[in-house]
Amino acid sequence: MIHSIITDIEGTTTPISFVHRVLFPYARERLAGFLAQSPDHPALADVPAPKLETLLGWIDRDEKITSLKTIQGEIWKQGYESGELQGEIYPDVPPTLRRWARAGIRLFVYSSGSVPAQKLLFGHTPEGDLTPLFQAYFDTRVGQKRDSSSYAAIARAIGGTPKETLFLSDVEAELDAAASAGLATCQLVRPQDAPVPSKQHKTASDFDGVAKAFGLPGA
Repeated sequence: MIHSIITDIEGTTTPISFVHRVLFPYARERLAGFLAQSPDHPALADVPAPKLETLLGWIDRDEKITSLKTIQGEIWKQGYESGELQGEIYPDVPPTLRRWARAGIRLFVYSSGSVPAQKLLFGHTPEGDLTPLFQAYFDTRVGQKRDSSSYAAIARAIGGTPKETLFLSDVEAELDAAASAGLATCQLVRPQDAPVPSKQHKTASDFDGVAKAFGLPGA
């Protein structure tokens, strides 16, 4: 029986194209202005000089570095609050999350994007503010997503047993790490994102498929 669900974002609840087509360019275009306005921001303490070139390089390589994710989150916050940005969520996600929450299943997020960025995305969607559905959010401060110790740490933080906790992601290496920590796993194989289906984990094309695979409340 699954009592807790931890979901990834990119490729799982949100199209990968949204991140690369909208969010990354938005932050990249405004990065120089952010550095000029906030030269003493705490996240910049871990960025080697020249800071602008370093950050641009990290963006281009999609590096999962906490300081970069924090800075991107600060820039995205301005965009969401101004109305320039709106979170893009697969249409099957909001109604299924609401059914799970109503059924008493505890919901969590674990993404390489910073916790503030996660809340901004789920807080500004066409379906309204989804943040009240989640009990907690985790980012790379808890550890890297391909390290089993990260999932063990999250399981300890949220309580319950790992086998009663389901992790959803489109990335097989992340699912491997979660499974090594004792969590149940399911790969989201969304046609738009074209992931390679796993042979080691259950797969589903959408959240309704996850519900069917694990006997959870569904459509």
